[in-house]
Amino acid sequence: MKAMYSVDEQPVPGHPLAKGASPAAIRVVLAPEDRAEFDAAYAQALDDAKASGDLVELFTTLDRWRRVAALTSDPEVFRRVALRAAMRQTAGPGDEPVAATQALPDR
Repeated sequence: MKAMYSVDEQPVPGHPLAKGASPAAIRVVLAPEDRAEFDAAYAQALDDAKASGDLVELFTTLDRWRRVAALTSDPEVFRRVALRAAMRQTAGPGDEPVAATQALPDR
């Protein structure tokens, strides 16, 4: 497998979390509770890349965290998406009706 991008390629212009975003741009947008996990994953990916000479896992790790940062960058949107996903996962016999879940006050 080849690396996803290289130093000769430029990140996609526009949003700071577009494909090819820098580790610093990703980290600054992450929720504070996610930063330690990002730091550890990034450090491990750097160590692995140094040992193997292969950057694919490093790029994969950064892209995975880039998507987490993009998803969680707007807390209100993330809250609505998470609530909708939870409602779909639990909408079965014996579960709380969706209307009751939607009526919960914002926390």
